Amino acid sequence: MENDEALRQWNSAAPGWVKWEPVHNRMLAEATQVLLDRAGVAEGGRVVDIATGAGDQALAAARRVGPAGYVLATDISPTMLEFVAEQARAADLANIATYACAAENLPRDQAPFDAAICRLGLMLMPNPDAVVAAARDVLRPGGRLSGLVMSSPAANPFYVAVPSILRRHANKPPPASGPGFFALADAAVLSGLFIGAGLTGVTITTLDAIYGLPSVDDAVAMIQEAFGAVRGIIADQPQSTQDAAWAEVRTVLGQWMTPHGFAAPTQFHIASGRKPL
Repeated sequence: MENDEALRQWNSAAPGWVKWEPVHNRMLAEATQVLLDRAGVAEGGRVVDIATGAGDQALAAARRVGPAGYVLATDISPTMLEFVAEQARAADLANIATYACAAENLPRDQAPFDAAICRLGLMLMPNPDAVVAAARDVLRPGGRLSGLVMSSPAANPFYVAVPSILRRHANKPPPASGPGFFALADAAVLSGLFIGAGLTGVTITTLDAIYGLPSVDDAVAMIQEAFGAVRGIIADQPQSTQDAAWAEVRTVLGQWMTPHGFAAPTQFHIASGRKPL
C-alpha cells in the first residue's frame, strides 16, 4: 500500500516537478557533481540511478560514462520516466535506459553495476534500509553507492517554514517519524544506514547551496505545483483556510528576497560507501 500511494503521489506531482526541474538543477549543480564523484562514476561505467525523478543526475552520469557506459534510471513513476527518456533522446544520449520499480526492487537481472546514486530520494523512502540493501545487492564487489539528502532543519529554514505554516492552519501535527525532508538529516543516522548495510569506507560530505527564484510568487507556485506532499498538508481544508495559509507562506518567504530575487539557503549531506570486495 505504501508503494501504491507513492506511485499515485509522484505520478500526480510529475508535471509540476518537471516544470520546475531547471530550478532544482541549478541549485543542485555542484552537489550533483560531488554525488557522481563520491560514487566513482567514470568513463565506461555502469550506473543505476535510484528514484531518478526528472532525471538530471542520470543524464549527468550518462555524459560521464560516455558511449561505452550505461545508465539505468529507475523510478516508481512511469510518468517521470517518460520525461527522462525524452530528455535523453533530446540530448542524443543513447546510453540511458529507464525501468519502473520501487526503490527497494531494483532489477537484479541487470546487475552488476559499478555505481549506484540517489539524489534527494533516500530521505523520502518509507524503508531506506531496504533501499540501501537493494543498491548494495546490485553493485559489483568494490562498487560504490552515493546518496544526497537534506541536512539539518537549522540549515534549511525554507523547508521548515512552509510545512509548519500549512500544518498550523490545517491543525495537523508534524509526523513523529517516517519519511520526510529531514528523516536522514543527522549525519550519524545517515552513516549508520550505510554501515548497517555492510558498506565500508563510509563518508559524509556537507554542501551549501541557494534555492534561487525570481520572486516569492515563483517560490509559492513551485511549492504548490511540484511539492505534492507539502501541498497535500492543506489541500483537504476549506478554501478560506488554504487562502489564509498560502498568504502567510508568501509573507514568511519574503525574508529571503534580495535585490537579485528570492534566495533561500539550503544544505545537503552526501553519503557514500563501498561494497566489500
